[in-house]
Amino acid sequence: MVRRDNAPILSLPVPIFSLLLSLALFVAAFAVAPLGQASNPTRTLHGTTLANSSGVPGYLEVGSDGSMYSFSTPNLGGMGGKPLNQPIVGMAAMPNGLGYWEVASDGGIFTFGAAAFYGSMGGHPLNKPIVGMAYDPATGGYWEVASDGGIFSFNAPFYGSMGGKPLNKPIVGMAATPDGKGYWLVASDGGIFTFGDAGFYGSMGGHPLNEPVVGMAATPNGLGYWEVASDGGIFTFGNAGFYGSMGGHPLNKPVVSMAATPNGLGYWEVASDGGIFTFGDAGFYGSMGGQSIPAPVVAMASTLVTSLVAPGATGYDISNWQCGGYPPQAPLYVVEVTGWPYSQTTPTQCLQSEVSWGGPQTQFYIFMGDVNPIPSGAPVAPSCPSGLTSIDCSGWQNGYSQAAYAYNISQNAAVHSSVWWLDVETSANSWSSSQSENYQAILGAMAALKSRGILVGVYSTYKQWPEIAGTGSALPSGTPIWVADWNTSNPSAACGQAIPFGGGFLAQVQTLPTNFDNDVSC
Repeated sequence: MVRRDNAPILSLPVPIFSLLLSLALFVAAFAVAPLGQASNPTRTLHGTTLANSSGVPGYLEVGSDGSMYSFSTPNLGGMGGKPLNQPIVGMAAMPNGLGYWEVASDGGIFTFGAAAFYGSMGGHPLNKPIVGMAYDPATGGYWEVASDGGIFSFNAPFYGSMGGKPLNKPIVGMAATPDGKGYWLVASDGGIFTFGDAGFYGSMGGHPLNEPVVGMAATPNGLGYWEVASDGGIFTFGNAGFYGSMGGHPLNKPVVSMAATPNGLGYWEVASDGGIFTFGDAGFYGSMGGQSIPAPVVAMASTLVTSLVAPGATGYDISNWQCGGYPPQAPLYVVEVTGWPYSQTTPTQCLQSEVSWGGPQTQFYIFMGDVNPIPSGAPVAPSCPSGLTSIDCSGWQNGYSQAAYAYNISQNAAVHSSVWWLDVETSANSWSSSQSENYQAILGAMAALKSRGILVGVYSTYKQWPEIAGTGSALPSGTPIWVADWNTSNPSAACGQAIPFGGGFLAQVQTLPTNFDNDVSC
């Protein structure tokens, strides 16, 4: 990332210099073991879950105070700690994870990231409180729904509502069809109401329930949907598959919401204490379960991140060398946490200043290696994944400890990012002679950050990656990669000509440096 001197790396036809990247942020989660048996289980690579689709799946939880908790997806902020007229009751997210909305019971809308504000019911009289919302994939707008079934549309078509019509039980949620030309409403008795091109495939209305329904989710093609009850019970309709549920299992707190995986072959449930329960191909990326939160979780949303900031956005990566001399502010901004394994090269005040300059979307990176032994006092890594040799296990634990060490630096400095990069390069002779050990060190670092709910990517080149990790060493499917390509200074051409590595998806490119290291989002 940031050059340490003026000499290029001579061993590479593509010049590149030291880049520091890595993973960070996210509240450490206490895992809840998934109970459902997946019909299409995910594969594992030495204990690392591989996604079944291109991009990185993740999810968000929102509390009634507006606090946002993100897991394997960018955290763009929330209303936590800010004054609210009424509590937050729901949320909706852009599928690519680049923006989301929070909605309060008075209809107030709060936008974050690329989510646009098109109006709200905040400050307007309501017959009944708002209970949820949905994103319109066709227009980028949204709908709000009230407990009496009233629908309020903002830059989204109005297809009808249950407002003013008799209901056996109040509405508790809604979901939009994939083309945005319709929506479903669900009541607490499981009754389903369809509008626009939303099809009716059945409901729990009129059927006995152990506990009330609290939410729903639609399948990716809109030919089915799930309902979820507060005891975690799941009810499937149309082409929605049943992959298990928390129904009949003890819960610390009631389930309040659910979200489907991008391919519809699984789903998540979330409880009011932030506990996450996974079924089918839904991965566990962390949760707030078992942790102290200022207000109960009220809703969740899933994402599939294919770009970390808006494609085409440009910016910079910096390290301790730029402390106090920052580039112009930009939407893409990456800062160093550790510039050498187990070494806080960026002083705390400098790190805090850099993150303050970069803003809430600042990404972090750490410089990786596998020649430094784990020092006394460093975070202790857990047991290695099964099947590793003793040498490869030592690499995995070294990488885990390195990343945990860097994460603790960020926590102690009170700076946070939901996106971390691992800087994997040959410029400083930081790697061992064993490629398999190096490879496991990288996977161990990813495991450490993922366990803390962080979206983790890797910075390298198509030449250096196999030299360090070995030819054919694959990153977990869907891993974001940041390619260093100093053959161009043209951001518009960089993404098209960059050569990926490790099987990851191209998220960012570092272009020819000027006064600073320049980067572009793909």
